[in-house]
Amino acid sequence: QVQLVESGGGLVQPGGSLRLSCAASGFAFSRYAMNWFRQAPGKQRELVATIDSNSEYGGYAEAVKGRFTISRDNAKKMVYLQMNSLKPEDTAGYYCNVRLGLNEYWGQGTQVTVSS
Repeated sequence: QVQLVESGGGLVQPGGSLRLSCAASGFAFSRYAMNWFRQAPGKQRELVATIDSNSEYGGYAEAVKGRFTISRDNAKKMVYLQMNSLKPEDTAGYYCNVRLGLNEYWGQGTQVTVSS
């Protein structure tokens, strides 16, 4: 079955960095675009970054452009989100996501808290 397992979240001071990882299994990873979403308390889940199957295209939410970088390693079936210059408003649960045809799959999420 499809599994997405995120890791790498934590508490970081404003201006700091974190690298999130997502380990994927149960599907042909190299054929599909991968996404990172986030959800802050009381807010809707929002798309943060997306990467195509061959790492030729990366798209970002306006709020994170220039600070976050999405990447993937198809051999390891991993997708990453490098987050730099973190701000308190980046505080949220971060979720790995893949859409396989009509089905959508999510990881359990990893919490990122940006606070001094």
